[in-house]
Amino acid sequence: MLKYILKGIYVLIPTFALPLFTVAQDIPSETEKGIDQRINEAFQPVTDATNSIVFYSVNIGGTSVPLIVIILALGALSFTLLFRFVNLRQFGLAIKVVRGKFDNLEKDAIPVKAAVNTVDGDIVDTIKKESHHGEVNHFQALATAVSGTVGLGNIAGVAVAIAVGGPGATFWMIVCGLLGMSSKFVECTLGVKYRDIDENGVVYGGPMYYLKKGLAEKNLAGFGKVLAALFAVLCIGGSFGGGNAFQANQAAQQIVSMTGMSGSASGFIIGLILAVITGIVIIGGIKKIATVTEKIVPFMAVIYIVASLIIIFANFSFIDDAFRMIFSEAFSPRAGLGGVMGVIIIGFRRAAFSNEAGAGSASIAHSAVKTKYPASEGIVALLEPFIDTVVICTMTALVIIMFNKDGVMFPYGGDGRGTVILNENGAAVSGVDLTSIAYNNVIPHFSYVLTIAIVLFAFSTMISWSYYGLQAWKYLFGRSKAADLSYKFLFLAFVIIGASISLTAVTDFSDAMILAMVFPNMIGLFFLFPKVREELNRYLTAIKNFKK
Repeated sequence: MLKYILKGIYVLIPTFALPLFTVAQDIPSETEKGIDQRINEAFQPVTDATNSIVFYSVNIGGTSVPLIVIILALGALSFTLLFRFVNLRQFGLAIKVVRGKFDNLEKDAIPVKAAVNTVDGDIVDTIKKESHHGEVNHFQALATAVSGTVGLGNIAGVAVAIAVGGPGATFWMIVCGLLGMSSKFVECTLGVKYRDIDENGVVYGGPMYYLKKGLAEKNLAGFGKVLAALFAVLCIGGSFGGGNAFQANQAAQQIVSMTGMSGSASGFIIGLILAVITGIVIIGGIKKIATVTEKIVPFMAVIYIVASLIIIFANFSFIDDAFRMIFSEAFSPRAGLGGVMGVIIIGFRRAAFSNEAGAGSASIAHSAVKTKYPASEGIVALLEPFIDTVVICTMTALVIIMFNKDGVMFPYGGDGRGTVILNENGAAVSGVDLTSIAYNNVIPHFSYVLTIAIVLFAFSTMISWSYYGLQAWKYLFGRSKAADLSYKFLFLAFVIIGASISLTAVTDFSDAMILAMVFPNMIGLFFLFPKVREELNRYLTAIKNFKK
């Protein structure tokens, strides 16, 4: 196992380890500073350099627009048009598939043969048995993927978007979420089509596999391998940071804040507890993860949606005004909010970062589904951005808009970073604190329920990202038991580290790695979308014949 840990550290040295050596050299003259502050300062140049690449911006209409947002938005729009609005046309079918209406269709289906043990002869350990077609059902795969995207961004991130961009940002957030449904459909169909299933029925899937195998079919084998390896490294880094340490850190801070815990060891204790609980789940693999997420995701979503609906109907007379503001200010924003283009970018950026459509991460979870029709899971996957962005993010936005009727509580725009000054008491708040105050305004002490939601969001995100990172780790280092345990050991260590100290620069860098996954993934999607069309036609034809 030690060999695989050392290999992993070697892979991540260029991104994680070098700044730590800088810290070690500076310790004698910086003893008055905490270790997290020293690491932050040493890591900041790496974060700045990475963000300058990932968030490289171009000027459009006088507004600085991150290139990655343009790629995600144009990609989603392209797939929506290429597949003739599959996000809307097949929405009803997606619900039917999740409910199991077409499960019997699978019995007589001819399993997909493509891309298993056919590329370069280098995956001979994945001989596929005809009896093995996946590990989890459609609902479990959807729940696992949703748990990886529904998180603190839906609570804190939306508050920042509305505070900066005003009510109009909600409209563009919804538009981006709807378009993102098409990207999820494409990447998750490819994830199932090009997955590996070993002799024990264990599934290995995701962008690593469709980039390598799919591009090899296009006579671009070398290019595909490079993109697949790049995606895997980025996915591992993102799983340790944004998908783990950041989540543990925010959950620990919320628990400390609400319970009044004190002492330097409080974060460590919370992290240790989270690590134990997380370890119990992730050691069981995707089946155990799916079993947990299929219970947690509906539970936390129902709690949050019900609370949101209570507040919305408590302000029933303001509902029409809220929607009027959302639509009118999407095209005619208030002065000082950056104009129409600025509001569009704020809405698109929040939605894109929230649902991760185009990043490819969700296809790793969806690849484990039990099906012989890849497009069946692609259709199920398009529900994910709808749940994450169109439903949950919009609920948060409506609550904040109603809380701030006509800008009474705070002026939209704030400091341009999401921090606002509440007119009620002059307090400066942002993110989750603004959301908490908005909910508490109608439901007293809801902040305690919000704490539970945050912890559940963080926990479900961590266990989902543990699976994403593990799949990428095994792609690079092999599928042995030692490789499996070494990754899980490192992942649980990052849970404790994340909860114990605040490493802003490190987590910002890790978030950037997650978004950097878009670059290799989108290249693959544009090369391989014709295969998705073939699979969609195959599945729709099977359904048509099945009805007869």
